[in-house]
Amino acid sequence: MKTLIKNIGCLQTPTGSYSHKGSKQGVNEKYADAAIAIEDGIIKAITTEGKPVNAFGSLMPDESEFDEIIDAEGNLVTPGLFDGHTHLIFGGYRQHEIAMKLAGADYLDILRAGGGILDTVRKTREATEDELFEKASAFLDEMLDMGITSCEAKSGYGLDPENELKMLRVIRRLGQEHPMDVVPTFMGAHAIPPEYEGRGDEYIEMCCEELMPEVKNQGLAEFADIFCEDSVFNAEQSRRYLEKAAELGFGLKIHADEIEAIGGSQLAGELKAASAEHLIAIEEDGMDSMAEGGTTAMLLPATSFYLGKTFAPAKRMIEKCIPVSIASDFNPGSCPSLNLQFAVNLGCLKYKMTPEEVLTAVTINPACACGRGDLLGTLEPGKQADLVIWNAPDFEMICYRFGSNLAKHVMKKGQMVK
Repeated sequence: MKTLIKNIGCLQTPTGSYSHKGSKQGVNEKYADAAIAIEDGIIKAITTEGKPVNAFGSLMPDESEFDEIIDAEGNLVTPGLFDGHTHLIFGGYRQHEIAMKLAGADYLDILRAGGGILDTVRKTREATEDELFEKASAFLDEMLDMGITSCEAKSGYGLDPENELKMLRVIRRLGQEHPMDVVPTFMGAHAIPPEYEGRGDEYIEMCCEELMPEVKNQGLAEFADIFCEDSVFNAEQSRRYLEKAAELGFGLKIHADEIEAIGGSQLAGELKAASAEHLIAIEEDGMDSMAEGGTTAMLLPATSFYLGKTFAPAKRMIEKCIPVSIASDFNPGSCPSLNLQFAVNLGCLKYKMTPEEVLTAVTINPACACGRGDLLGTLEPGKQADLVIWNAPDFEMICYRFGSNLAKHVMKKGQMVK
C-alpha cells in the first residue's frame, strides 16, 4: 500500500532516534509545502517544495504511482503524540473524592483514610479481565481521536499476583488488538495493599521474589515502576525493588518527588532509570543525579493542575540537560483526563516551555524513554507512519488553543484512524 500526503503547509518534527536535552530539546525541523510518501506503514520519503529534505529521501514519484492520496489542505502535520505515562487500566471511578478534596483533604489524607489508590484497587480486583479490556479499549479510542498514537500503560491497581497479572494481560491484549502501540509497565509497588498494612518491607519482598519474576517469565512487561513517596515506599525499599527489576532485565521507571523529595530522583539517576515521573518537589541534587544518569524527566502538568499543586521546574531541568517529556498521567484519582493536548497547553503556560520544546516532549523524548525511539517519535524516512494532520497552521496554535480537540486526521501505521 502506497500513500501520499500532499499539500502540507508546515511539517514540524524533531529528528533523530535519541532523547533530546538541553538546547536540542527546542530544535525542530519545519518544512514548508511538504509531502510524505508512505509504503506499507513506513515513511519512505519527505519533500519540501519539491525537493528531498535529507539524503535518505528522494524526489516524489508521480501521483499515479500511489494507491491513496491525502490532501492536508495546507495544515500542520506532526508526528503522532506519545503519552509516556498512563494508568488506564482500572475498575470504577473516584468522582466521590471531589467532596473530600473540597473539604481540604489532600492526596495522602485520602490514601491514609483507605481511599485513593486503595479504593481503585478494590474495584479493579472485582472487575473481570474482559471488563477491564473493554473499558481501556474505549480510552485508547478516545486518545487516538486526539492525536495520541502511542502510549505507556502501567499496572498497579491489583497489588497482588492474581490481579497484577490480570492487568498486565489486559495491557498485552490491548497492544495486540488495538491500533495503538501500548508499552507495558509493571507497577506492583504502587501502594501497600490492605493485607500488607504495616508490612511494606514484606510486600516489597513478595514483589521481588514472587510477582516480578512471574511477570518476567510470562513476558508481560518491559519496564518496572515504583511509587517512591512519603507514606508509600521509601528510598531503600525502592532501591531493593528496582535493583531486582534491573537484575531480571526490566527497564526502570520511578514515581519520584511528587509530594516530598525523599531520594527518588537521586536513585533514578544512580540506577540510570529510563525515566523518573512527576518530580514536582525535585531539588538540585536530584536533578544533578538524573542529568548524570541520563534519566528522562516524565512531567505530568495536568496532575499539578487537578491537585492544585505547584508545577515541576521543567525549564531548570532543560538547563541541566535532562531530557524532558510531558505526559497525561491519566488515572482515576489524581488526573482523570487523558487529554494530552491540554498537557501541551500547560507545558507552555505553566512550565514556560517553547512550542518546539513541548513538541519534543510529547513525541521523541517519551518514545525514547519507552524504548521506541528507533521507530516512533519523529517524521523521517524509515520511521513508522504515525502522524497527525491538525486543524491548525502551526504548532503554536496547538499550544495556544485549549479545550478543543484540534486533531483533524490521525494516521497510525500508515492507516487513517480518524
